[in-house]
Amino acid sequence: MDRLKAMCEQKLYSSISVQTVAATLALAEQHHCVALKDACLRFLSSRDVRRAVKATRGFKNLETSCPSVVMEFFDMAAPLP
Repeated sequence: MDRLKAMCEQKLYSSISVQTVAATLALAEQHHCVALKDACLRFLSSRDVRRAVKATRGFKNLETSCPSVVMEFFDMAAPLP
């Protein structure tokens, strides 16, 4: 089962995009895939990417399904003191 999980994680990792990152982030959080979650957060490191992702349906779903991840998303976006 672990091998199947790793294979799925790799497939999701290779297909991260503006349209898929929110759903992938939710899956990574729900299934405790730390490396996949980190990859999604790295993908979201650009302000322009975050802005585009916020406009997707996937992000709206993420807000309801994983509010803690959305908080991480906004913490990333906040300017450092």
